[in-house]
Amino acid sequence: MLEVDGGAKSGSGTILRLSVAIAAILSQPLHIYNIRKKRAKPGLRPQHLEAVLTAAKLCSAEVKGAKVGSTEVWFYPKEVSGGFYQANIGTAGSIPMLIMTVLPICAFAEKPVDLRIMRGGTDVSHSPTINYIRNVLLPRLNMMGLSAQIKVVKYGYYPKGMGEVHLKVNPSRRLKPLWLTEFGELEKIEGISVCTFLEERKVAERQKNAALKTLKNGGYDAEIQVLNDRSNPLQKGSSITLWAKTSKGCIIGADAIGELGKRSEDVGREAATKLIEELEAKPTVDVHLADMLIPYMALAHGRSAYLVRTVTDHLETNVWLIEELTGVKFKLSKVGNLIKVECEGVG
Repeated sequence: MLEVDGGAKSGSGTILRLSVAIAAILSQPLHIYNIRKKRAKPGLRPQHLEAVLTAAKLCSAEVKGAKVGSTEVWFYPKEVSGGFYQANIGTAGSIPMLIMTVLPICAFAEKPVDLRIMRGGTDVSHSPTINYIRNVLLPRLNMMGLSAQIKVVKYGYYPKGMGEVHLKVNPSRRLKPLWLTEFGELEKIEGISVCTFLEERKVAERQKNAALKTLKNGGYDAEIQVLNDRSNPLQKGSSITLWAKTSKGCIIGADAIGELGKRSEDVGREAATKLIEELEAKPTVDVHLADMLIPYMALAHGRSAYLVRTVTDHLETNVWLIEELTGVKFKLSKVGNLIKVECEGVG
């Protein structure tokens, strides 16, 4: 049985999500304890619970201890079959984080997976936006052989959520390695600025214009789409997601979330400033994509590597956890002003 201390390293919900995903893929029972021990409200929150239960559906797992507030869970997976599933978060809990839990599992399913995720947050704090997942993570995974598409039915924001997303995945079962060791030349910067039922205040346009001005001041041009969304009358909100593409196939992303009392111009500037910080360092993945790729690199067939500008707590935690669960060893080394992260996958 895999034994995981959920309070180790960052002590975040990511440890729970990744542990469940790897247990399902390896078809090994899991016992995880001290779940989110370092958080203000330890244990499973509704979004974590739904992530575990959805993962369990994908692999017909028996689960013990799965209830809100629980700090200990036992997870007994079987084969990952595929098919149609539904998840219902019921709060503004992050839909992207639920996707990040189940996506590695879907890669190893027997047949395609069609997952409908309802009543959650597509664009919430402490989580990538749904458009970051669509335009940065999924294209990168597609290059590793995992084909997945996301359709946003309803955008959802804090505090009510009420967002809905459809995820479709064609399994790979044999992921290709990722070798990204050159930034190349910047080819273009794109983006999408979204607001839901805030069109009269020109929120999406203001976010876009502030981002364009900030990027221009940094010496960069961009094309940013404006989406005045009306999919969710129960919860207004906004976000902006930017991504840069290079001649060597790199995709560098950044995003920002609108909040009550936060000016739209500040949202746009925030995302643009983050992207400029990445582009000035010339990494091959941004700091958020870096930790997301760790499980896929470990499960790929062959040697993978990328360059990132710094080692975050999430990256350090994910490397530690995947090494513990899979036996794969990662090497982190300094290359100029960047960090090279590499491993030999077990795929």
